[in-house]
Amino acid sequence: MRTPWKYAPKLLRSVLAARCAIENIARPPFRTDPIRILHVIASLAESTGGPAKAVRDMARAVARRGHAVAIYTTDREAEPREGLTPGRVFDDGGVEVRVFAQGQPHGFATSWPLAAALDQGVAQADVVHIHSLYLFHVWAAARACRRHAKPYLLRPHGTLDPFIRQRRRLEKRVLGLLFQDRVIREAAALHWTAAEEGELAAPAVFGTRGIVIPNGLDLAEFATLPPPGFLRARHKEIGDRRIVLFLSRLNFKKGLDLLIPAFAAVAARRPDLHLVIAGPDGGMEASARGWVAEQGIAERTSFVGLLSGAAKLGALRDAACFALPSYSENFGIAVVEAMACGLPVLISDKVNIWREIAAARAGLVATTEVADVAAKLEALLADPDAAAAMGARGRALVAARWDWVAIAARLEAVYRALAERRDLPA
Repeated sequence: MRTPWKYAPKLLRSVLAARCAIENIARPPFRTDPIRILHVIASLAESTGGPAKAVRDMARAVARRGHAVAIYTTDREAEPREGLTPGRVFDDGGVEVRVFAQGQPHGFATSWPLAAALDQGVAQADVVHIHSLYLFHVWAAARACRRHAKPYLLRPHGTLDPFIRQRRRLEKRVLGLLFQDRVIREAAALHWTAAEEGELAAPAVFGTRGIVIPNGLDLAEFATLPPPGFLRARHKEIGDRRIVLFLSRLNFKKGLDLLIPAFAAVAARRPDLHLVIAGPDGGMEASARGWVAEQGIAERTSFVGLLSGAAKLGALRDAACFALPSYSENFGIAVVEAMACGLPVLISDKVNIWREIAAARAGLVATTEVADVAAKLEALLADPDAAAAMGARGRALVAARWDWVAIAARLEAVYRALAERRDLPA
């Protein structure tokens, strides 16, 4: 007599096949059509630094993959030459940008025209990418997403780093209770640009899932650098000295209070050095000029203001090294730009990509102490051949890890998973 267990494997295969067929009918197939992605940020002004550049670059990179991408923003901090005027709608490399007027209170980046437009913009989007925290546009965009049942990715841009979080704590606690805590809890995911950013922010995210997708560069922009001499031609005081370049917003967190005395200590032993401080004033220029005077290095320091485009490449081309000993840096796009130009870099261990740079031997990493910044700067400048090799490794690291071509594909996968209500990719 045959036992019925003999037919169990065949029966089990038939049942499983039938179940899979039913699930495939019930579950829609993965979409391949364009995703409609809406970015919302308070400002795209150059003077605001990394966040504005990151948003524009990532939006263009994803748009090049065939998706419909838009950015809603305000005229906050924009210069007339930038064309970020209220009511303007323009194409930015395949991305639709809409600019709305900022009103009062300015500190909150309030824009009721933006809030009104978001109601329709969010309704038409498949997924929304909200940038920064504790500002009006965050509340308005999250509210519109809630109303229209749209998933959103929330990118804090370093605002949950403990160093930043402890500033204006009472104000942030009030805003947290009013709306920000709920916005974090209801996000489909939090977007970190480095694993360390997520680790530092963990106590403040209420268990909301995070994904790590770094910033990137369009490497074609760095393939051919201008001839040397840009800075020396415009700032005769530099002469033939080797240039230590700081290029970032002149902001409280950027470590200028570390770099200036550290440079002074090294320059006292090395008369062939000159410090160039490039970037828009983020509230620290007057203090920085005071520190330069106190250290007696005014004749060996140049403040050159905001540099962009060819001017920025020219400055990177002329420098001997790049220095950014920040107290907090969720990514550090200026560091990556310097490495893309073949510059050895000196950063602090608060720049959240420091582990990758140290592992690749593409730069030196200091603590946020003047003595250590000075020691690392001295070491970087002591051996030009070793510094050049470091710069070459940095350029290779950028090509391997921070090219928008590869990063845009990862962003696309996350956007599609959110739009289709599927599990996020690992």
